Amino acid sequence: MQDKISLKVKNMPPSGIRKFFDVASEMGDAISLGVGEPDFDTPWHVREEAIYSLEQGKTVYSANAGLLTLREEICKYMKRRFDLTYNPKTETLVTVGGSEGIDVSLRTLLEAGEEVLIPEPSFVAYMPCTIFAGGVPVPIATKAENQFKLTADEIENAITDKSKLLILPYPNNPTGAIMEREELEKIAKVIIKNDLIVLSDEIYAELTYGINHVSIANIEGMYERTIILSGFSKAYAMTGWRLGYALGPPAVIQAMTKMHQYVLMCAPTTSQYGAISAMKNGDSDVREMRKAYDGRRKLMLDGFKKMGLSCFEPKGAFYVFPSIKETGMTSEEFCEALLKEEKVAVVPGNAFGSSGEGYIRCSYAYSIAELKEALVRIERFVSKILASKS
Repeated sequence: MQDKISLKVKNMPPSGIRKFFDVASEMGDAISLGVGEPDFDTPWHVREEAIYSLEQGKTVYSANAGLLTLREEICKYMKRRFDLTYNPKTETLVTVGGSEGIDVSLRTLLEAGEEVLIPEPSFVAYMPCTIFAGGVPVPIATKAENQFKLTADEIENAITDKSKLLILPYPNNPTGAIMEREELEKIAKVIIKNDLIVLSDEIYAELTYGINHVSIANIEGMYERTIILSGFSKAYAMTGWRLGYALGPPAVIQAMTKMHQYVLMCAPTTSQYGAISAMKNGDSDVREMRKAYDGRRKLMLDGFKKMGLSCFEPKGAFYVFPSIKETGMTSEEFCEALLKEEKVAVVPGNAFGSSGEGYIRCSYAYSIAELKEALVRIERFVSKILASKS
């Protein structure tokens, strides 16, 4: 049946994130820093609300766009946390995770051959979802010397007459980079001038350190041309609940809802009831998790610097993205040897785009004990490699 499979699917490589995690999962004493999944339990009040909904027999389909009560709470949250106002009935869609939001927004907006500007390194799903939607991904390589931030000039240089969308993935996975208001204002001028639509993936918006997240939708002229994609997985430790949301102009959200209606009907009802409690009562849970992540962030950053690897200071998400160029190894070679020799799984930087070559991604969404042991093993590995080169 191989010749019956779509070439778009057949030619797409598997996710580089899963490769090393799958191998590590078969090793009894391996430490995996590969998957971006919080090690916290979902807050009890969220689980309790979901359990209660099951006890009450609330197991039928919700409205296609999601429970109205949840959409209302999402809009209250956006106003409370980011000073953005959305209509729960016409500008809000509850999705099956943030990943569905990426997929359905691209399929709703793209015609065949239209181009999507994608800053890299970035989340592995943007490029495949663009291709599956019939679009053409146009990578924009961000640089460590610019703190992996997207610049106005980089956007301008990538634009053609086929450009339609810009994906704005900040706070960034895998680098931990953020964009501040003045930087967003500069790129907004280019976006407006060239009449682009922005998909702003803000799944890590709650996980910033020492600075508050600013959405590009807050910038003058951008609200009406921005679709915000977010969800509950990262901030509320709800990965397995598979729940996200999209916010944007009514015409776009209604079109996205139509596609969502045909493909998925609605997001899981039980998850939605739990998420209502997350939106209403979860701010203190997020603060506690953010504080814990910040401590781990500092631990990892200090650890890599001590072992002689340069590492950009991440200000968001829960990843560090150290350079391994001094070892003389490619990202794949480094990760394969590290897993084999020290049983530590990390993700090669090139899994997030070719500009990630020479880096590795390490998640710090793990316990302090695991992180400390992983750093010991990585330092031992790096020391041996550097010693052999001297």
